[in-house]
Amino acid sequence: MKQNHREGHHHMTGISYPLRGACRCGDCAFEIGSDPLITSACHCRGCQQMSSAPYSITAIMPGDAFRVTKGDPVPCGLKGEAIRHFGCPSCMTWMFTRLSFMPDVVNVRSVLLEDPRWTLPFMETQTAERLDWARTPASHSYERFPAPEEFPALIQAFAAASRRGAEG
Repeated sequence: MKQNHREGHHHMTGISYPLRGACRCGDCAFEIGSDPLITSACHCRGCQQMSSAPYSITAIMPGDAFRVTKGDPVPCGLKGEAIRHFGCPSCMTWMFTRLSFMPDVVNVRSVLLEDPRWTLPFMETQTAERLDWARTPASHSYERFPAPEEFPALIQAFAAASRRGAEG
């Protein structure tokens, strides 16, 4: 799944890359250099607590399409080996998550991007923990998480939906 990402116009979605994002105070910043693999809303209790919201919004990015451009995000929230959240040391904004079991991806808090197009969740996870009133427009819904073997088809479906959206 290794890809080369460079600045410029993405042919599928019409978005010019890189897209930039930052924490609340601006001390830490990042950029993404391609479309996400997929977008997601997570309803788990941990994401509710981390985001102080009914769910978190994520753009799951190829690791080589993400880079910190300013500051030095520090571990926050979960600081274990399997899941590591990172945030700004000044304002404590949760910015991204790295998963040891998926080292080639970075889960980016897409609401921090200057361009909000990647905030619409294509799938939602952990709906077993969803607040009764919380709903998203996600087209794929999982009580927990999709099985690993489901991800290739989900990623293809997301890319196809992104193409259709760009074509209007």
